[in-house]
Amino acid sequence: MKLLLSAISALAVAASAQAADQVKLGIIFGFTGPIESLTPAMAAAAELAAREVSDSGMLLGGATVETVRGDSTCVDSAAATSAAENLITVDNVNAIVGADCSGVTGAILQNVALPNGIVMISPSATSPGLSSVEDNGLFFRTAPTDARQGQLMSEIVMERGFSSVALTYTNNDYGKGFADSFESAFTAAGGTITASLAHDDDKGDYSAEIASLDAAGGDALVVVGYVDQGGQGIIRASLDSGSFDTFVLPDGMHGDSLTDAFGSNIDGSFGTLPGTDSLGASMLGEIAENAGIDGGSPFVSEAYDAAALLLLAMQAANSAASADIKNEIMNVANAPGEQIFPGELAKGLEILAAGGDVDYVGGSAVELIGPGESAGNYAIREIQNGEFVTVEYR
Repeated sequence: MKLLLSAISALAVAASAQAADQVKLGIIFGFTGPIESLTPAMAAAAELAAREVSDSGMLLGGATVETVRGDSTCVDSAAATSAAENLITVDNVNAIVGADCSGVTGAILQNVALPNGIVMISPSATSPGLSSVEDNGLFFRTAPTDARQGQLMSEIVMERGFSSVALTYTNNDYGKGFADSFESAFTAAGGTITASLAHDDDKGDYSAEIASLDAAGGDALVVVGYVDQGGQGIIRASLDSGSFDTFVLPDGMHGDSLTDAFGSNIDGSFGTLPGTDSLGASMLGEIAENAGIDGGSPFVSEAYDAAALLLLAMQAANSAASADIKNEIMNVANAPGEQIFPGELAKGLEILAAGGDVDYVGGSAVELIGPGESAGNYAIREIQNGEFVTVEYR
């Protein structure tokens, strides 16, 4: 009987390999736009996971993995939708890592992924609104929602003695969702928001916005924006006018381009970024460094983990079809099962091929809850001597 079952299993694996000699992952990030300095490392991390799986020769009986990039622009929903359509209809990807920014992620999900039945995992779309969007079980994210981050950032601001702050946010889903979360938590804790003002990301001059925020006052300026465009422009206008010199920075504002631009002029500024000091984070940092990738760059762990989850779910489903993959993502992401860390994807594939269970931990201490999103771990970072320094984790 055991021999018969083994033969049937071998035939099933062989059939799967024949049907999927190659699988394709689309990687759609804002390679141009307001976070363009962050996305090369994110994409390289996702491609690192894909290469690790492909080189193992163990996916679906020996299928190779090809990655195809698309540009979400981060902010242009029409361009993002077009890029995603191209990935699906021209490149024939089996699943998508991305998108990155919340607005374009929602647009791709509703306009492209849902109609085509393509599963997607975003490593960085954090809008609370994505938690309740209709997705037919196709959308997941390895980044936690800003409903949690806004609460945490409020706590950090209060702990540091800032009871009165001005707030500006990028005028899109990410900015509005984060601003609402932070403002609600901060005022509930007894803090005062002196002004709450939206800003656009394509302006060359933010002096008018800063004048309004400065007139309202505040001990610091909370900048919910993007590191390569509007958020950086807001800080530059503030420093030029002498309005604020301490800035509170959520995840979209963490990047070397910010410290390269302002150095120690913004020392003492601080904020939050998804991150963990787990064993997996250290392992991924080493693997990434060996591959020439900045493992400490924002959302690198989450991007590697998004690709890894999709490929492990394929193995668990014994299928490269999104309709099957989506049903296995929560299973491979959570207990029970043997824990799998960065660099151990071949081990995970082997266990799944033998009918076992895995609990993928990855680089971001993956634990998916509710509608398929990260439970959330955060690094608290501060700018010291012109550089981002992690001072604690929560």
